[in-house]
Amino acid sequence: MNSGRTYIPRTLEPTVAVTASEYPVILITGPRQVGKTTLLEHMIVASDAPRQQVSLDDLNERQLAQSDPAMFFQVHKSPLLIDEVQYAPELFSQIKLLVDAGANAGAFWLTGSQQFRLMELAGESLAGRVGILPLSSLAQGERDCVPSEPFNLQLDYWQARQERIPAKTTLDIFTSMHQGSMPAIDASRYSNLNVFYGSYVQTYIERDVRRLLGNVDALLFADFMRAVAARCAQMLNVSAIAEDVGIRPDKAKEWLAVLERAGIIFYLHPYSNNQLKRTVKAPKLYCHDCGLVAYLTKWSSPETMEAGAMSGAFWENYVVSEIWKSFLNAGLETPLYYYRDHDGKEIDVVLEADGKLHPIEIKKTASPNRGMVRHFSVLDKSLIPRGTGAIVCASEKVSALDGNTLIIPAGLL
Repeated sequence: MNSGRTYIPRTLEPTVAVTASEYPVILITGPRQVGKTTLLEHMIVASDAPRQQVSLDDLNERQLAQSDPAMFFQVHKSPLLIDEVQYAPELFSQIKLLVDAGANAGAFWLTGSQQFRLMELAGESLAGRVGILPLSSLAQGERDCVPSEPFNLQLDYWQARQERIPAKTTLDIFTSMHQGSMPAIDASRYSNLNVFYGSYVQTYIERDVRRLLGNVDALLFADFMRAVAARCAQMLNVSAIAEDVGIRPDKAKEWLAVLERAGIIFYLHPYSNNQLKRTVKAPKLYCHDCGLVAYLTKWSSPETMEAGAMSGAFWENYVVSEIWKSFLNAGLETPLYYYRDHDGKEIDVVLEADGKLHPIEIKKTASPNRGMVRHFSVLDKSLIPRGTGAIVCASEKVSALDGNTLIIPAGLL
């Protein structure tokens, strides 16, 4: 095991522990390099309970798992941790037989980096027997060593965080974006970001993309990833991405699904209901890791990012991804949308929680004003009442515009 690594405590740990005590199988999904295996190895060491571990990156183990799943589990007894389980989907039906024969809670811990496909396989074979938990790259709260809760609009929560987290300048936040949020970088195991992310992209294409798409042109797919990254925090335009890369729109759509499946990108879908009929239909595209975006779009430093043409998009991508992670890390669905109608009125994020709609505006300014929330009132047309809103911005102090609108520093996310 890799217990000698510098370990960064993960917010998801308590949820993993509870899930493992209730389900015979747990499946941790997420992109490569986000620390899935490291988290589980840490929990094994902390529990002082022996557990065999096997990785399907090992071609001999993979061949056995694919060709003779029953023998695989005779060789590897539970309790067992299986890494990269996506390489041998044949194991799922055999795990079902073992679970039905009386496997204990927590008997099988699985990790995999093809998120949606694994969830489909596990759902088909292990319905009711598996707890599925996505893991993201590090949230800012984890990097600050301050536990986080799912994003909320409680003033006292943000005031308490302000007491524990030193104020961050805009450049501090862009430095975090440029570095990215992969645990290996944060633990200072890799200092050359270009080498790290270049290797990351190459490994992802060789191991995951080609497994899903066949012998795809690696350089073309890398160009596609750059075209996608350049459109972070924008409404999805599949045809424009396809035109940039020189591929058909249907192929671009297929490739976008692969990026989403791997946890590279995610979408905010537009909020609408019967009372809000003029909303647009296209989702907005975001990337989970700003460091990967910076690498793909060739921003060489935090300073150039902050001053560059993509500065506002980076800021929005960072804030939305941090809010998104706050729900993932609690093992919760992400109740996040955005609003835009055909009259051009837009709200960056709409959080639906506890029977209310909470509008959130994202601005790279230290001096928010009332004009920035002028579109919040469009939600009053909905039958769902409007709750407290917020401006997440470059302010260094928690404050409020009025009784219904908080000012939340992005550095506290």
